[in-house]
Amino acid sequence: MRIMNSSSLPFFKVQGSFLRWPSRIFSSSKDRKRDAKRLEELYGDSAEVHAAELAHHFAEAEAILGTDKLVRYSLMAGERALSAYAYEEALAHFERGLAAEEDRPTDEETAGLLFGLARVQAATLDRHRFQEAIDTLNQAFDSYSELGDVARAVAVAEYPLPVFGQYLPGVTELMVRGLALVLPDSHEAGRLLAAYGFHLGRIQGDYEGAQDAFSRALAIAQRQGDATLEMRTLANASFLDQNFHRYKESLEKSARVTDWVSHHDMPQVELTARQPAVFALLSMGDVAGARQQATAMLAAALFATVSASQIVGDWPVTYGSSDRALSVGPMDPRPLSQRVLLDYEVGDFGQGEAHLDRMLDVMRLTPPGPRTGYTVPAFVLPMVARITGETGNLALAGKAAEIVLRSGTGTPSVTDLAKAGLAMAAALLGDVPLAAEQYTALEARRGMMLCYMPLATDRLLGLLSHTMGNLDKAAEHFEDALAFCRKAGYRPELGWACCDYADTLLQRHSATGSERTDGGDREKAMSLLDESLAISNELGMRPLMERVLSRREILGA
Repeated sequence: MRIMNSSSLPFFKVQGSFLRWPSRIFSSSKDRKRDAKRLEELYGDSAEVHAAELAHHFAEAEAILGTDKLVRYSLMAGERALSAYAYEEALAHFERGLAAEEDRPTDEETAGLLFGLARVQAATLDRHRFQEAIDTLNQAFDSYSELGDVARAVAVAEYPLPVFGQYLPGVTELMVRGLALVLPDSHEAGRLLAAYGFHLGRIQGDYEGAQDAFSRALAIAQRQGDATLEMRTLANASFLDQNFHRYKESLEKSARVTDWVSHHDMPQVELTARQPAVFALLSMGDVAGARQQATAMLAAALFATVSASQIVGDWPVTYGSSDRALSVGPMDPRPLSQRVLLDYEVGDFGQGEAHLDRMLDVMRLTPPGPRTGYTVPAFVLPMVARITGETGNLALAGKAAEIVLRSGTGTPSVTDLAKAGLAMAAALLGDVPLAAEQYTALEARRGMMLCYMPLATDRLLGLLSHTMGNLDKAAEHFEDALAFCRKAGYRPELGWACCDYADTLLQRHSATGSERTDGGDREKAMSLLDESLAISNELGMRPLMERVLSRREILGA
């Protein structure tokens, strides 16, 4: 397989840890082989967390061990760095993996490395070099197609790209090739058509062709009852209408989308719909209306920025973006909810209570329904209770969740938050029937974070299983939560998952009355508490730190 020559890429001085380790100039090849294998055995199930280090050692032992594990761990390390927005480090890992793959036949890891490289290029390359990212995407698509992996090939074809206004060969062609792989009336076809219409009109100026693609996407969305796909398609169509000076049509579509978004948290769709409204209104002479739309756009963008930094524990960026978001929308429940959780997470209960009171004021002013004003309290109040141990607001959270769920019109991102709030309340109150009900409702969301909020569904399922008395099942869910959070770099949630998992292990140890054959629940619980303490101490998560220290004290006694 021919792999793209990356010599044209910008040179980066990588700060990743694998370049900081001292090279063993005098070590023999056998020593390097032994070191690499020992480290791999030592890390075991957590090898992915240490992928960068393992890739470094397998690179040193490449002459003896070959390239298989070098490629595997380079891909893991690249994905981990990419998820943490460490683009320079990710680039180094993907390039090293591709260099090792150069003379090998196409395989899943080759395709993954190419897709990773394309995403780094899309995020970092200047406009005049952006064609390189398109070319790499096409190579990744070719690789997945050759392997028969349709799902990942489609993921490559629909990967969201910035639009610079000039024709870039390979963009629309990639989507056409993706459409050829899926059923014409499938949901995948609808997503691809919505994106295809956008690029066809915006880049190639084919308005009629774009309208045909949008119409087909809307037909699929309406036939399948997929409101999210319908709104994404309308947002793209609004953008295109504005570019073709069809301002009335653009504003009509934008209004439909923003009205829907006000009931369903979809900041990316909101941004896509509001941007053309700003320029359409300016073109029509409505400066006040344009400013109103621009302010709403800024609020949505800041909400997304806070989410991305809060979930990884980057508090300085989170606080700065949160301050700006609250200055733009002081009564917007979205930034208020983020700030409430942040304040309580770091132990600033006074500020947390002030922001919480304002959030509840917004709820009282909001008409009942699946709106953010109700969805946010339904989730945030139980999360605060988990941190503080004070359960007085759980009844109010339950009422808010009931209003959201009773409407029957909320999107999954909205209803999942309401269900998660009920689930956390069930765990806090030891309500077994409610825990069982919410476990069934949320089990399909395994392996993900709840939309816009810093809570791993697997941790929540672990808490519910613990509440229901199924400690073995709870342990399985907590293991999944740890693996997910470590891979993604979600350290605050990892700290909580470690502590909650330790509680389950200690309960199981107490119930069995003896050490288990897997190495001992008590010993593992202490190790998890140590990890949680290290994270909470480093990130300044005082409530979690105090929680962990109290458990360690009990264990010590």
